[in-house]
Amino acid sequence: MRRLLICLSLLNLGACSLIMPSPDPNQAWVALAYQDDQTLKANRVDEKPLEDDRYFQVMPGRHELEVRLKFPVGGQDIGPDHQGYLRTCLLKLSYGDFAAGERYQLEAGAIGFRPWARLYDEQHNEVARARESRCGDV
Repeated sequence: MRRLLICLSLLNLGACSLIMPSPDPNQAWVALAYQDDQTLKANRVDEKPLEDDRYFQVMPGRHELEVRLKFPVGGQDIGPDHQGYLRTCLLKLSYGDFAAGERYQLEAGAIGFRPWARLYDEQHNEVARARESRCGDV
């Protein structure tokens, strides 16, 4: 019985970390989307670290977003007889028209060595593209 209670307590704690907060209607919400074999985390907004790496919420106006993307680079992208590896890159994206109550989606991926990220509005129109900030031990 004691084991059951401990397991249920741990499961409950894990489930709480999966629940996303409700969006603030006075801010813009930015959700993150990426491919299954990658990891994308929110890193900073306007050079300030975030408390939660799963999303961004920003006041209306201009902001610079920074995300950390970890993705596999296949051996075929390196050269003959090379094994693949995981590459980590920081990407920065500036957008000047965030609107209160709007939901945006930041999609990211990679082609070979090169990461990419694009910001889409609620109608899935591309509104901004990220630039690669740096890659390596970041």
